[in-house]
Amino acid sequence: MPYRSLPGVCIVVLVLAIAAAGCTAAPAEPDAFNRTLDALTLEEKIGQMLMVGFRGSTVDADSQIARDIAAGRIGGVILFDRDVALGSNERNIKDPGQVRALTAELQGYAATIPLFIAVDQEGGKVCRLKEAYGYPPTVAAAVLGGQNNETATRAAGRSLAAMVRESGCNLNFAPVVDLNVTADSPAIGKLGRSFSADPDVVAANAGWIIDEHHAEGVMTAIKHFPGHGSALADTHAGFTDVTATWTEEELLPYRTLIDRNLPDMVMTAHVYNANLDPDYPATLSHATVTGILRERLGYDGVVVTDAMDMGAIHDNYDLEESLRLSINAGCDIFLFANNLVYDEAVAEKAVGIVKSLVAEGKISEERIDESCTRILRLKMRHLDGNWTAA
Repeated sequence: MPYRSLPGVCIVVLVLAIAAAGCTAAPAEPDAFNRTLDALTLEEKIGQMLMVGFRGSTVDADSQIARDIAAGRIGGVILFDRDVALGSNERNIKDPGQVRALTAELQGYAATIPLFIAVDQEGGKVCRLKEAYGYPPTVAAAVLGGQNNETATRAAGRSLAAMVRESGCNLNFAPVVDLNVTADSPAIGKLGRSFSADPDVVAANAGWIIDEHHAEGVMTAIKHFPGHGSALADTHAGFTDVTATWTEEELLPYRTLIDRNLPDMVMTAHVYNANLDPDYPATLSHATVTGILRERLGYDGVVVTDAMDMGAIHDNYDLEESLRLSINAGCDIFLFANNLVYDEAVAEKAVGIVKSLVAEGKISEERIDESCTRILRLKMRHLDGNWTAA
């Protein structure tokens, strides 16, 4: 029988399965899980599906981000060291002590369900916790893949994870598992973000990085599904077509890591591939997210989008259409980095739009529950929260 047809039963089964797998869940966790889910309003369930960026190195109760957290309009935040829209090097990160204070403040506004607090800490050129702010140096994936040495990669992964954990963040949007198909790809190859063109090397090194993050209590998100490494353009800037360059080989690292049950999240790419979906880019594509990632590769964990305010989505779809398509595609968390463009009210707008789409029958409430279940399951497994308070 389909998963959606027995939501209550499946929630209990899922949580019991987690406990059976050796996680340190309390015996009462199924009750806490059901109580938490049942206590959420539709708006709060939608809020768990939103992750938002914001401005400021401190927050107070009157700030928009604090109000959104307290009202249950968002389930996660993302930190940046630079504000692209303003062309400024001031955003959320100044030094380790300030970041620890900021993340503690943010979590303090989450009454019952803890926040995902994410950062892009890949190492190399994509690294928010930089040496300039008092953090240790990092190593680019391209260097690690070139060495393909387990000891070296694990050491690098351990260092990255420790930085993330000590900062008060709990989710690293890393490692990149794109293949280095096109060495001068502007978003991947040119920046040294790929371990290798060899899928076995990519999967092995990514697995070591994920292992070390888990040892430090940090979640990860592999990216960018179904593969960005062959792209000749950058989805930050606009429409990116990989129809002529993408191959099935780019799925292999995902298959390997999913078979090992390693990914906490999978992040989608905004790439367009007419051979996979003639109408929509991957983030908005049911054929890609549900058809390939979930059904073909067997992944039932959290799917997070790349930033919905990147040019490939923002410049071609309005907010209502992009949310409707991506939710129905099978995505669970919608990332609004608020960095290329800034909209302080984006969480409130998004919650209102999705609620209306549910009322109009364009998105089912079962679909919202499905995503919220995946999100709460992951949070309960990795984050401490006052789960019995709801």
